[in-house]
Amino acid sequence: MREDPYTGTPDHAPVGWPPRNRRELLVKTLWIGVWLVFLSSPVEDLVSGRHSTGATVAGAAGLTVFVGVYLTLVFRNIGRPFAPRVVLTLGGVLGVLAPVLAYTLGGAWLGLFVYLSVAWGATLPLRAAYWAIPASAVAMYLIGLRTDENEARGLVVLVLLIGFAMTGVGQLVRTTIELRKARATVAQLAANEERLRLARDLHDLLGHSLSLITLKSELAGRMLPGHPDKAAQQVADIEQVSRQALVDVREAVTGYRRPRLAAELAGAQVALTAAGVVAETPAEPDLDGVEEDVESALAWALREAITNVVRHSGADRCVIRLLRRQTLDGPVLELSVEDNGSGGSGTGPGNGLTGLTERLEKAGGTLEAGRSRHGFRLLARVPADSAADVGSGA
Repeated sequence: MREDPYTGTPDHAPVGWPPRNRRELLVKTLWIGVWLVFLSSPVEDLVSGRHSTGATVAGAAGLTVFVGVYLTLVFRNIGRPFAPRVVLTLGGVLGVLAPVLAYTLGGAWLGLFVYLSVAWGATLPLRAAYWAIPASAVAMYLIGLRTDENEARGLVVLVLLIGFAMTGVGQLVRTTIELRKARATVAQLAANEERLRLARDLHDLLGHSLSLITLKSELAGRMLPGHPDKAAQQVADIEQVSRQALVDVREAVTGYRRPRLAAELAGAQVALTAAGVVAETPAEPDLDGVEEDVESALAWALREAITNVVRHSGADRCVIRLLRRQTLDGPVLELSVEDNGSGGSGTGPGNGLTGLTERLEKAGGTLEAGRSRHGFRLLARVPADSAADVGSGA
């Protein structure tokens, strides 16, 4: 799983992510704040003058604390959850304030139980929420029998429905967070496995060579006083072995650094999904017979294209196609990456596209990048000798 090469700030935070900029903060605030419409009745009750000055002040203070705790619990707990003890404490505060305010100030305050149900459904564990939500509905109805029975009857179903609906939202958020953690764990395990493979390959490549160099160095040292000609032969052998070891290491490092198209396609899917972009990618390509330099050039093109989509385009949809075409110059392998975004704010090709153009030219290919009918498209072509189709994305 590859995600690091495509790090960037997506246009919007996926479910379960905390806000990372002002726009995301505003969206989440509006999403949560729209439910504050149920506060209109308590506010009207406070300004109506039906209560004494002391009751009005106490009601305003209690309402302020209730709203503050509610927003803190629901808003802050989405994406970056509180510790269970903090959740239970804040939920308990809401569970005390809602019945006290509704019982002492009248039926206009029964709407607070809607917020109580939302908070408990979104933040409590499922087993606790399944008990707490019906309990809040029963408590509201019992208080409503004393204050405003009609209002209580109208809110019972709403409290139950919205509470249980929020358990689904809360579970979705928690599952998303767990998946994000699992993805990070898998990436770490993959990195560890790659380190082990690198260590194993280096041991296989250099272990024998270094042992032979050490042995011949010791022999040369013992032969040097009495048999300088034999010592010189050992030194010549040491030079030959060390040169071959250097060649092996360079070939190995080149293989590690050369990106693979299949790996880049998988990484592109992960990166686009993480950025909130709907991705259409081709199946794993059959690249038998395709030269490594050609595959590497296309892999670099795909990496650069996805980086631009994630970081600069503002797109919410991206289509990747990989085709083999017959042209007048012979068969070519064509990679197309098209999104519905703006393509960035630059007035000309950036360093990434310039370097990519040079890399493709070395492989005998070409690069086209610019506005398309739907957004922005990058098209990379490289020569191909195989006659088999590679595959295409829908």
